[in-house]
Amino acid sequence: MATLEKVLATCSGAFYTFDTRVLRARVDYLRSRLPDNCSLCYAVKANPFVAGEIADVADAFEICSPGEAAVCRAVGIPSEKTVISGVYKTPSFIEELIADPGFRGILTIESMTQYRLFKDLSEKYGRRIRVLPRLTNDSQFGINEEEIDKIVAERERTPLVSLAGLQFFSGTQKTSVKKIAREIAALDGLLVRLKDEYGFSSERLEYGPGFPVSYFEGEEFDEEEYLREFSRIVGEMTCRTKITLELGRSIAASCGKYYTHVVDIKRNKGTDYALVDGGMHHLVYFGQSMAMKRPRVRVVGKPDAPDGVKRTVCGSLCSMNDIIVKQLPLPPIGIGDVLCFENAGAYCMTEGIALFLTRDIPAVYLIRADGDLLPVRRPFETVRLNTPQYDL
Repeated sequence: MATLEKVLATCSGAFYTFDTRVLRARVDYLRSRLPDNCSLCYAVKANPFVAGEIADVADAFEICSPGEAAVCRAVGIPSEKTVISGVYKTPSFIEELIADPGFRGILTIESMTQYRLFKDLSEKYGRRIRVLPRLTNDSQFGINEEEIDKIVAERERTPLVSLAGLQFFSGTQKTSVKKIAREIAALDGLLVRLKDEYGFSSERLEYGPGFPVSYFEGEEFDEEEYLREFSRIVGEMTCRTKITLELGRSIAASCGKYYTHVVDIKRNKGTDYALVDGGMHHLVYFGQSMAMKRPRVRVVGKPDAPDGVKRTVCGSLCSMNDIIVKQLPLPPIGIGDVLCFENAGAYCMTEGIALFLTRDIPAVYLIRADGDLLPVRRPFETVRLNTPQYDL
């Protein structure tokens, strides 16, 4: 095991740390603020490295690709906790799951093509599967309400395709509780109508509420009040189904930090710059807006300097877009100093343009309960991915 001090002294490139103590405390916090009929589903796409660390405390895991399924198997997440989602499900992957007698997960229906595939495969292998039709949010995701009606209406003729309920997700970073209230009211109305017209009682509503995360200074919101209002809205639903909240950044963001080294300092045309060995391919904040907003960042080992030299922090990519933050007041810094960015636990390591310029992918460390750092990914040389292989 290593300590943060040792990693800072020996790691020459950028790296992430994900604190499992913060992660598990976050799950506990959300659970304590939500109604009893709400369970938590972790969206693995937010950060696959931490999925196994909450395998025992999260109720479900949303998987959107065969690769994410392989990650979950590798870290010991049981299939009965998985929800196989995603707008496109590779037919061979779905057949592999349905043919496997040990698979106990739920499949979302993203199209009528998928629905027909599920029916055909369940009959082919004589296996009963559980599904969640996904209501569209007026995008390419999910299916229309009338198509859900069709699936519900013919459920008795398709006994191997068991309808567990519905799924709905409309976006992320929803700071407006009123928008969530409108969505829940519409979903509640749909579930009540399906009960009245078809006698269908939903066992489960898989709902992505898009709880917001404050990434930038000045964006703080009263989360306690927000969750109280959300709980009140859920409590007023007519349909008393179990609600599974699909959350990614709300669970994982706060557990992560991103460390990057200052590699050059310069002044061009009146602007002071600090260049770092990372950049926008590593640090992806929702709403980053070309560095017009200021994330929570500090220089490791140095006090904050609100009146310090204002520097524009840029990454190491040959792109004018590679600006992390503009006019950041910094204490006196030199080459080799390390900047630490907070709230980097969700999407940073999965949404970045990692292969651009064939630079290394950063190392990843998990901070365990005793404070030690466990390396779970060494720096990865992308040259192996970007070099053509003529002998394939």
